[in-house]
Amino acid sequence: MKQQPNRRKAGGFVEGKGFYIVLFLCVAAIGISGYYLFSGLTRQPGGFGQEVISPRNGQVAVEDRQGGQTPSTPAAPQTSEDKKQDTDTVQPKADAKPSEDPAAASEAKDSQASEAPTATTFVWPVDGAVERDFSLEVFAYDTTMGDWRTHGGVDIAAELGAPVSSCAAGTVTDVRSDDMMGYTVIVDHGRGIESVYSNLAEGVEVQPGDQVEAGSHMGCVGTSAISESASPSHLHFEMMEYGVSVDPMNYLDE
Repeated sequence: MKQQPNRRKAGGFVEGKGFYIVLFLCVAAIGISGYYLFSGLTRQPGGFGQEVISPRNGQVAVEDRQGGQTPSTPAAPQTSEDKKQDTDTVQPKADAKPSEDPAAASEAKDSQASEAPTATTFVWPVDGAVERDFSLEVFAYDTTMGDWRTHGGVDIAAELGAPVSSCAAGTVTDVRSDDMMGYTVIVDHGRGIESVYSNLAEGVEVQPGDQVEAGSHMGCVGTSAISESASPSHLHFEMMEYGVSVDPMNYLDE
């Protein structure tokens, strides 16, 4: 029976003090929650497991999953030798010119030399009158072939055996026996200009590679041109510019 007063005392204590206990627990819970919330806001950027660089000592730290940081090996300072290599780096100058290839320069010189004019004056290759004119646009009657055709040069009348000379300075590039035009000599005068001498006699006195001057003797008038065998004795003379036949009278003084 004595236990009832004790129970009453305990119940009264709980009723009187219980409010304060509950209040204390609420305040404690709020404080703990605020602490963890504040800790999360003030944590250094980078997140868990990310690298964070400290601006003071240049060290790299990695956050662990508990929010702590483990410093890694500090970055190696730049040595004086590294700085020297950086400063010694040579930058190309804006106005620097590329080196010239010796082979290309040699080819350019050779090309310029071949294009340079070597002939300053032109002379008649043989003494005589023109008996058949240059004609590429108008057909002319050919007594040997018996038809009308073009004529890519001029026929200069001359006696058999008359000397034939180069019309200008140049280099002999070809000496051949043509099926239709007989013994033929070709001379290169530079600037794409060539002279052609056909219907020569056998025994031409020059060969490819020979250097000739204006008036240099190269052979004699013959009868070797089958396609012009019906014409009187003559030299068939042509001029060419870059492989195209032109009127020789544009070069020879009338």
